[in-house]
Amino acid sequence: MAPPNAETTELVHEFKDLNLKELAKNGPYTVHPVTKYPDLEPFEHNDPGHRADPNKASIYDNAERIFDLTPHIGTEVHGIQLSKLSDQQKDDLALLVAERGVVFFRDQDITVKQGLELGKHYGRLHIHNSVGHPEGLPEALTVYYDTKTPKDLFNGRSAGDGWHSDVSYEDQPLGVTFLKIDTLPPIGGDTMWLSGYTAYDRLSPAWQQFVDGLQVVHSAKEQKEDAYRQGHISRRSHEESVHPLVRTHPVTGWKAIYVQPGFSRRIVGLSYRESRAVLDFLFNHIESGHDFQVRFRWTEDTVAVWDNRVTAHNAIFDYLDVGRRHGWRVSPQAERPFFDPKSKSRRQAELEKSQ
Repeated sequence: MAPPNAETTELVHEFKDLNLKELAKNGPYTVHPVTKYPDLEPFEHNDPGHRADPNKASIYDNAERIFDLTPHIGTEVHGIQLSKLSDQQKDDLALLVAERGVVFFRDQDITVKQGLELGKHYGRLHIHNSVGHPEGLPEALTVYYDTKTPKDLFNGRSAGDGWHSDVSYEDQPLGVTFLKIDTLPPIGGDTMWLSGYTAYDRLSPAWQQFVDGLQVVHSAKEQKEDAYRQGHISRRSHEESVHPLVRTHPVTGWKAIYVQPGFSRRIVGLSYRESRAVLDFLFNHIESGHDFQVRFRWTEDTVAVWDNRVTAHNAIFDYLDVGRRHGWRVSPQAERPFFDPKSKSRRQAELEKSQ
């Protein structure tokens, strides 16, 4: 079966099969070509989760072990190699990730070429506006920080400011996303994820009624300015998009909070002070929501697969005086965010199902 979104890949070329883990041993290897791209054109996203088996038997029947890390977000799967997924397993993975937010696979042999080919099954591969990439692989985003990383990159930022959903400023932001971490410092370098589903469920009914239907401006302005300060370029002119504050997932049908300090800037129709007050409350709500967060301790060659539509995440930069952390990300885009007034929260949907 052909990948449902293969024809939407922005660039058509043969992916190189580079050994990025080996390259990283000699220091930063990414390139920042002075290459401009046209703004992204809309495309119809076909979510593989719609074809999934509700029981996800192709995964559960073939894994050695599957267990949840917290009640609301995070599942770990042992005994399955992402490099060898069948088409049914790819579809079932989309549903599992949509339901659990983030799923982890340890001891993975998948290469960056295989990761990019796998990513095409889930959406058009995104090329980041400003971040460096391996030579010849603009669709692969490199994660590399070590003791030589300039500390002024983080000046004026607290750890809580790091919460974000990747490139939410795009008209069609990311959906199912893959990150392989293959090099770790001796200690530190964890990543946190939060569930937008449970973040919504934790709001009072009055707050839920208030935020349903609100629209939020997401901006890349600060990210572009950071790129310019580092002597890099922004590859596209697109800078802002407006998305619903509460987003409906197209497969689960559940509502999720879709705001985060990384890119959410203001609420449409509210005054500056009103918008700031609401966003500050929501940022504090998700940052302090430890009952709907998972903090993951990586081991080398682990892959995290998460749904950017219903989660936010935060990399913990506690290791910059300790060692190197390296990995690569594959970033398929999904549909334009939407809010269905008839959609339900996860708690409501599960309660009705149980009855």
